[in-house]
Amino acid sequence: MIAATLICGTSVMTSCKEKQVQQAQENTAEVQVADTAKKVVSTELIRTDKSWDGVDLPDYLQGRPELVAVKYVFPAGQKLGWHHHPVMNYGILVQGELTIIGQDGKEKVVHEGEAVVEMVGTIHHGENRGTKDVILYMFYLSQKDMPLAVQHPDIPLE
Repeated sequence: MIAATLICGTSVMTSCKEKQVQQAQENTAEVQVADTAKKVVSTELIRTDKSWDGVDLPDYLQGRPELVAVKYVFPAGQKLGWHHHPVMNYGILVQGELTIIGQDGKEKVVHEGEAVVEMVGTIHHGENRGTKDVILYMFYLSQKDMPLAVQHPDIPLE
């Protein structure tokens, strides 16, 4: 600093100091901008009291709940057999496209990023008709020792 005073003179030193203060303020502004860019974003994907086919969901089970989360990966072209769920469940499809077919022929195509509320007590199956694997996260509102799904292998897939 003494060398700067001797070489630059007092007015230049003041100018140098002003530049340092200005630089520090710019750095602070950059940090503040970066911090505001990192806010948590909350997006409600679904809120409903009906399954994807429009049927009212049943009342909650009586007794102690057991919450279960499952990640499913359905390879392209794969079909999941006929089944029903004795408990409520919903999920988020994070990759691919899944077609859910009710026994009555009603279909629902779930796309990437969409939420789906499954049928409860109604027989249905799922198919990956796309070209890439489906990745689906499902969340079950169950009870200890209850199955998440009951298979119906006696019903043929077409």
